[in-house]
Amino acid sequence: MIVVAKVGTSSLTDEAGEVSAESLLKLCNEIAATRAAGHEVVLVSSGAIAAGLPALGLDRRPTDIGTLQAIAAIGQPRLMERFCAILATHGLVAGQVLLTPYDFIHRTQYLHARQTLRRLLDLGAVPIVNENDTVADDEIRYGDNDRLAALVAHLVGADLLLLLTDTSGLMTADPRVDEAATLIEEIAEVDAALEAVAGGTGTERGSGGMASKLQAAKIAAWSGVRAVIAAAAVPDVLPRAVSGEAVGTVIRPRSKRLGSRKLWIAFAQGAHGRLVVDDGARRALVESGRSLLPAGVRAVEGTFDADDAVEVIGPDGHPFAKGLVRYSSVLLTQLAGSRTSDLPEGAPHEVIHRDDLVVLPS
Repeated sequence: MIVVAKVGTSSLTDEAGEVSAESLLKLCNEIAATRAAGHEVVLVSSGAIAAGLPALGLDRRPTDIGTLQAIAAIGQPRLMERFCAILATHGLVAGQVLLTPYDFIHRTQYLHARQTLRRLLDLGAVPIVNENDTVADDEIRYGDNDRLAALVAHLVGADLLLLLTDTSGLMTADPRVDEAATLIEEIAEVDAALEAVAGGTGTERGSGGMASKLQAAKIAAWSGVRAVIAAAAVPDVLPRAVSGEAVGTVIRPRSKRLGSRKLWIAFAQGAHGRLVVDDGARRALVESGRSLLPAGVRAVEGTFDADDAVEVIGPDGHPFAKGLVRYSSVLLTQLAGSRTSDLPEGAPHEVIHRDDLVVLPS
């Protein structure tokens, strides 16, 4: 079995916000036990900023991107050094891989990343993946290592994505404000109601929160990968999750997987704008698997260029699809509603070709 385990900053640090030696030791011991049982493990780890703060004598996480990137550059090698030292006591070698979600958008980068991770596993190493915080922009603030972990799970063909956090899993309500909240043990489909339950960001020490973990689990499900959200503090949580024990919230994989290209479109790219379409166009896309034509577009929202990702909105105002648009927002605003025969010479016949379109779950 190939396992991708993601651990967040809040699960690696103590109350003072510093990286906890006890937490690192527990995690590495469980990785070693999982490896000894014959499984391959990829670790996606946050914590670079937390590891860099004490080195600079800082006791609070800054908010500006430039400073965060500088702190990450200082903390990342320190964090890796500690991982490498502990894993070495088990005879394991770690290899660092720095990625961003953009590496999953471009086919060449995607193939290089897959080759590197696969070769590390073949060599018996433990790949430790982190977002490349030193060059990232907005992702550094939004817990994108959760999404990154899900994309890595797809990349390596994982059987399990384990998202380790500081709560027991997805709860029916926020346990910090509702004592009656209970654990949701299994999820068949991530829908809008569950996303509302997940809420916003988590602790001050981390930047993810349950919402980003649920989104990561959704990506994994669409990749055909079983996902588990569980507390990092649970004894032997990694080997127990691998063996199928109930250790948190399980999100079942979908029976129909998305291919890598459509997975990029759906989850690896942010939407640059929105297209409002009529009900006829919605039915053609959802029920008949057709391309979106200019005639079906009723309104254009946002500013985007050709080949950018956009959401497709139905008459009810809810997004039901996402795709790569073949028009800029300026040109499409001029041609929205036009029949194919009325388009200027050389203008694409499709606003979004069906090969570049993903219908989202209702």
